[in-house]
Amino acid sequence: MNRDHVFVCGHPALDFAATLRARRSARFEVLVTPERLTAWYLESGLVDRITPGREGDVREAVAVREALYRLVTDRRLGEDFTPEALDVVNAAARRPPVTPQLTSHGRRTEATPGQALATVAGQAVELLSGPDVPLLKECGNPECTRVYIDRSRGMRRQWCGMESCGNKIKAAAYRARKKAAPATH
Repeated sequence: MNRDHVFVCGHPALDFAATLRARRSARFEVLVTPERLTAWYLESGLVDRITPGREGDVREAVAVREALYRLVTDRRLGEDFTPEALDVVNAAARRPPVTPQLTSHGRRTEATPGQALATVAGQAVELLSGPDVPLLKECGNPECTRVYIDRSRGMRRQWCGMESCGNKIKAAAYRARKKAAPATH
């Protein structure tokens, strides 16, 4: 399968929240069509098969994603949860989630877009009420707004991912140093 989406945050709910990129600047929306939403659910490993989505599924997913991002930000900053965002995520989490089935060939997970979204919302509830909250960090790239779980030794990780942000920042810093260094002949 061709993977168009990036999964570097260490948790499906955080990767889902990161489907709107560069929130402080260019704002790149990943979930622009029902097909892109379906692709995210498949590529995330949440489902093996999903019924085709509609525009309403995209609007609902974006609303849940934005509420989830607000709650992640609230928790990361040690603030009280925003009540409206809490209501949106909890309402989605109350719906029936994805239910894996056992087949003669192994595990198979088929779902509707609503079930997939309910599963992401349920995962968000578990994350934001669980032991990983102190490990939530925002990427050190000023253009990136991904939040990830930092399980590195000493919590020294600076980037959401080396390929997505770390290499870009390191290369830019190297070029800046080379440009600033006096030429030696």
